[in-house]
Amino acid sequence: MGALVGLGVGVGLMLIWSAFFVPRRPREAGDRSRERATRRTSELLARAGLGTVSPVGFVLLCLGCGLLCGLVVQVAARTPPVAMVFAVLGSYLPVAIVSGRARRRQRELAEVWPEAVDNLASAVRAGMSLPDALSALGTRGPEALQEPFARFALDYQVTGRFGDCLDRLKERLADPVGDRVVEGLRIAREVGGGELGRLLRNLSGYLRDEARTRSELESRQAWTVNGARLAVAAPWLVLLTMSSQPDVIGRYNSTTGVVVLVVGAVTCVAAYRLMMRLGRLPVERRILS
Repeated sequence: MGALVGLGVGVGLMLIWSAFFVPRRPREAGDRSRERATRRTSELLARAGLGTVSPVGFVLLCLGCGLLCGLVVQVAARTPPVAMVFAVLGSYLPVAIVSGRARRRQRELAEVWPEAVDNLASAVRAGMSLPDALSALGTRGPEALQEPFARFALDYQVTGRFGDCLDRLKERLADPVGDRVVEGLRIAREVGGGELGRLLRNLSGYLRDEARTRSELESRQAWTVNGARLAVAAPWLVLLTMSSQPDVIGRYNSTTGVVVLVVGAVTCVAAYRLMMRLGRLPVERRILS
């Protein structure tokens, strides 16, 4: 019995020593790059309102779309280099769709945030507490914000921890304007005082002015963005149309054809990125996320 007790004590001491004193193997560069890629994918899905979709599932969807596009073009054109190009384009298609959805969602939220802040100011002025005013947005707020605020109301009803519920609300919104509103409410809750109504009214006016200015700039920029997309898509649409002509598309099976495809793809990507970079508007970053 004594030997068994001694063995147990020795094993316990060894485990404690290994937990605190044995150096851990540093993470490799590949692990860090995968973590960064997973984090960027998760942020993109959250901005698009698809937070329930896992990054792994999204990557598998991209690979499946690329494989399907490549097989269809290969069956139609019987030209592996061309099929490979369209496989890459097909893999990027879900990313482009989700990115566009994220931009539309951000514009939509920017338009409705002033109304939501006005509702908060009215509720606070009527004597409601800040958590109750936020919970009320789940039923009486703008439609685009009702779902995340309804979940905030449920979280607060279950836990009663205002700060933790605000953190989860920020994760669901995944919006720069939402970050500012949430952090302003957090500070107002912690500091207290009677200036919350004035703070909310000033914030509402600022958000309206900002949304109006950005909307005007985006409307003027739209022709540049659409022109860039059309200029990039046109050569590949022509190539897809040529796939129905075996004699013409078969020339891309040669080394020269592969070089033409690679140079064309690199040129299109570089020109598109350059045009979008020169004409892009300042992107608001999330704070304390």
